[in-house]
Amino acid sequence: ESYNKDGSVDNTKVQCSICFKEFSYHRSTSSLSYHLQAKHPGVSPDASPPSKPQPRQRTIPECGRRSRPLDENKLTTAIARWVATDCRPVNIVEDSGLRDVIRLASSEPAYTLPSRGTIVARIEELYEAEKQSKINLLRNANAVALTGDHWTSVSNQNYLGVTAHHIDADWKLHSFALAVKHSEERHFAEKCAEQFSEVAEQWEIAGKVTTIGTDSARNMTAAARLLPYEHMPCVAHSLQRSITMSLRDSGLENVLAKCRKLVGHFKHSPANAAELRAQQEELGQPQEPLVQDVSTRWNSTLSMITRLLRNKDAVKATLELHQQRGTPAMLTNAELEKIEKLETLLEPCRYVTELLGGEQYISCSAVLPALCHLFRLMTGSDDDPGYVLRFKAAFTSDLSKRKQSTNLQWLKVATALDPRFKDLKCLPRSEREEVWKLIKEESAQQPEPRREPEPGPPKKKMHFLLAAASDSDDEEDPASDTSVDRYRGEPSISIDDCPLEWWSGHARAYPTLAPLAQKYLATPATTVPCERLFSLSGHILQKKRAALSTANVTRLVSLSSHNCAAVEGETVHEAQTSDHFDLLPNGGGVGRGERGHGVHRRAVADRTRSKGRRKTVQVQSVWVRFALRYAMQ
Repeated sequence: ESYNKDGSVDNTKVQCSICFKEFSYHRSTSSLSYHLQAKHPGVSPDASPPSKPQPRQRTIPECGRRSRPLDENKLTTAIARWVATDCRPVNIVEDSGLRDVIRLASSEPAYTLPSRGTIVARIEELYEAEKQSKINLLRNANAVALTGDHWTSVSNQNYLGVTAHHIDADWKLHSFALAVKHSEERHFAEKCAEQFSEVAEQWEIAGKVTTIGTDSARNMTAAARLLPYEHMPCVAHSLQRSITMSLRDSGLENVLAKCRKLVGHFKHSPANAAELRAQQEELGQPQEPLVQDVSTRWNSTLSMITRLLRNKDAVKATLELHQQRGTPAMLTNAELEKIEKLETLLEPCRYVTELLGGEQYISCSAVLPALCHLFRLMTGSDDDPGYVLRFKAAFTSDLSKRKQSTNLQWLKVATALDPRFKDLKCLPRSEREEVWKLIKEESAQQPEPRREPEPGPPKKKMHFLLAAASDSDDEEDPASDTSVDRYRGEPSISIDDCPLEWWSGHARAYPTLAPLAQKYLATPATTVPCERLFSLSGHILQKKRAALSTANVTRLVSLSSHNCAAVEGETVHEAQTSDHFDLLPNGGGVGRGERGHGVHRRAVADRTRSKGRRKTVQVQSVWVRFALRYAMQ
């Protein structure tokens, strides 16, 4: 029906109940039938008009649907951050699979991924913003420690990596990358020193740098002498060299060569490896391949003999299946005893290397206690066979020489300022007082902090106190101990406790010692932070991406380093694995954690970027506490 303006029914017109279009009515329905067939096919003329939908409660899937429009700017920023953090190639935005995933997740079937140029520009913006935040962080730092080293990419390009470490006012340890500079000049000492100075000036920390950590290469050592900073040689590098020398001079090369031949028999033949896995399954052992060592990494030698000892029964059974010419002979009982002894000697060295290789907890103060522990373990006994005595003698002699070339004074002060080791039991008694004297002299040079005047007591109470005073007004209290003496009198904290937490609660009580603690404890014991930086660079500068510009390399490496440290907290694994060590007296296992020198860089990077790291920096992880306790035994 159609109605006139006055509300009466208009008998000359009809209206479609579906689209409400009006037609002239001449006592025939032909016009309406034609309209239904043309505009509403499939609708019966006798069908009732659609009813108005009734309101209903939304379902759970409907509630999860996005109710606001997609913010493409935020999504582009997230994609750029993902590309930089996870070392993805920029051209990944051209993948149709990624486009389909984002369309499905965002419920936007028409969404288009940003171009490569947009991602590169956004990465540059993120890098500049992150760099400015780090500069602001360094401006408030009391002292900054640097580590640096050179690295060569797959495209034969040389880079200098520099990392910064400092403790802020809240007693949180920060560690992040400063630069990955492309270097075309030869690594002369003068040029290396110039590059370090340029990085310090660029980040506005030239006047705050206290130490610079490098390896023991002659050019780096000479460059450190040209700089106005304290030089901190890498302790893990010294330990690496000492172990390598000891393995060479102990007479164990023959048995190690036989182990390498055994491992190579299974590594170079898929058929032999399959037979070994079958024997492992038959013996109820986990199916794991043998490990071949590398001459430049002593820890790989330890991994080789550990894996070989664990699978000696399976290896022996596999070799007995084929007594062919060229098949290597199984190790004899005497040779197995030799590598068992060697494993016992090298495992504490692995503990110390892992302990000193961390960068998200205090490591500098643990150097002297850890070395003292190693020297005690390497003391010869009457029960030791000749090859063990030769190894211990060579190790002790070489490491003692390398220890003297380290910055002993800095290490001693750092140990004293760590409330866990301030009793200095790792030093001879004759040297302990010299350390405290040095701390007193340096603390006396610290400016006294400003103290707000405290409101005095009311006059009536003041008169009352004066009237109640003793007659012996001339007798004064003994002079109070200096802050250093009071600090020495404090009880040492447990190894399970964090020294930064202790200083956070006692900084006001020792206002002249707190800046010294921030200065000395922030120094890393090794250059492993740079090694991790180069591991990260290796993931970015691959063969297919060897043409990356140096500016983009710096941005990608720095952003990935900063974001990984911020998101993951850069703590170590606590999950128990088959590679854990069970040398602790209480049977506790120590995880792999963070490696030092002697551990291949790819494994370091994989562990550094692991998703299983969840604890905060202040609370040290379980394996670090176990390793510290083990090192102090």
